[in-house]
Amino acid sequence: MAASDEMNHPNDVKEALPESSVDENRMEKDVQVVAEEGFAATDSHGEPIVEFDRLAERKLRNKIDLMIVPTVSFLYLFCFIDRANIGNARLAGLEAELGMKGNDYNALLSIFYISYILAQVPSNLACKWVGPGWFVPLISLGFGASSLGMAFVPNLQSAYGLRFVLGIFEAGMMPGISYYLSRWYRRSELVFRLSLYIVMAPLAGAFGGLLASGILSLSNVGSLHNWRMIFAVEGTITMGLSLISFITLTDRPETARWLTEEEKRLAVARVKSERVAQTTVLDKMDRKKVWLGFWNPVVMATSFIFLFNNITVQGLAFFLPTIVANIYPTYTIVQKQLYTVPPYVVGAVFEVFIPLLSWRLDRRQIFLIITAPLTMMGYIMFLASTDTKVRYAATFFTAISCFAGGPLTNAQASAQVISDSARSMSLATNMMLGNVGGLIATWSYLSWDGPDYRIGNGINLAASSMFLALATLTLIWMKMDNRRREKLDVAKELEGLTQAQIESLEWKHPGWRWKP
Repeated sequence: MAASDEMNHPNDVKEALPESSVDENRMEKDVQVVAEEGFAATDSHGEPIVEFDRLAERKLRNKIDLMIVPTVSFLYLFCFIDRANIGNARLAGLEAELGMKGNDYNALLSIFYISYILAQVPSNLACKWVGPGWFVPLISLGFGASSLGMAFVPNLQSAYGLRFVLGIFEAGMMPGISYYLSRWYRRSELVFRLSLYIVMAPLAGAFGGLLASGILSLSNVGSLHNWRMIFAVEGTITMGLSLISFITLTDRPETARWLTEEEKRLAVARVKSERVAQTTVLDKMDRKKVWLGFWNPVVMATSFIFLFNNITVQGLAFFLPTIVANIYPTYTIVQKQLYTVPPYVVGAVFEVFIPLLSWRLDRRQIFLIITAPLTMMGYIMFLASTDTKVRYAATFFTAISCFAGGPLTNAQASAQVISDSARSMSLATNMMLGNVGGLIATWSYLSWDGPDYRIGNGINLAASSMFLALATLTLIWMKMDNRRREKLDVAKELEGLTQAQIESLEWKHPGWRWKP
């Protein structure tokens, strides 16, 4: 049967609407119809076939913001603290007590990234299968326990093992939360909400430094002392938050007890209205859709952009304490911890401000392009000067720009696919390739390259330069391909296809347009 015979549209409802104004009761009926499974919310060109009450949408969005974003933000805060507290523990005597020498510290960081990268895709596919409302708290409990276990490691080999396990549990956090939020928000709205939890990464650097300073001032607890106390306290807090999130994290709009039936329908319909030809928001796992979520030219380009971005982000996260120690060698450990805080705070402000602009303009690619030169400037300053004040200032330029890449690339990877199945894969792909950059970052700053770290800073300058080039070329290609698609006859291209076949076309659908 042809697609035109199978596709369900509430066209009879839409055509009855007066041209000058939309009756409120009829608008509500339209929303109710397209929210149901089996009805598409767009025409064949991807245009919404129903109008929404903007005031009702704003009220719904504010409600979702209040009920969803705080929980995932606090979980991600301690996810990143549990990952990056190894840098604070290093300053507090980790290396000496475990007998680490040479590049042992870099190897300890690399072990985490090996499991972290390998587990990205299976973890996010499991997240869709289990449901993020259960999966995210579960893995949070796992990495909290892993962090707590680091407080009791007797030797370096045990630390290697626990960092590997930590990587498995943390692999699903960033793509899992991004996928979870995509169930609730429109394309333009998503980038700002992503920033509200991803901003916890630089805040983890700031708060983690303050927390580590406070923990180091506490009395010893049994055999736990100095750096061991950092892991024990922070791991325990994470486990407590994860247990609470089992109760507070709602899996999807349909199961939200804090939404009315009308709000649930609106939440589903408005998300569906941006998904070309899809008759359901949460589709069943589809192999073809999953493959096209990976084999997508813009998703792949965005993932490599995130790879280059992550080299600079993770390099700063892991090695800023070491950079500060070299700049201020005579300061106490607590003073050094405190000096790592200001660059993260400034970076956090811009990590929210840039995605806010992106949300308002519904543009992501141009902001990726704009941020890269500031990151380049920071690493040029590191290479060009040996003055300690100049180098400390360089960390601010880097933090201002590079942290915004996380929400921007994840939002872009989500925006360039149509179905829920493809989105679970596109976000996992972005994180998998992106975190190869994190693995590279662990070997950017080697002990024998200090205190100037010319190789490390050169690698980061090259990465930020590649970031700029690839982001610019991707934008040019998106616009060229959209112009090509404008010339297609959509009806002719879809002729003879069933509704199921049309839904599986993903970015190959002739009515699809790339979203820069």
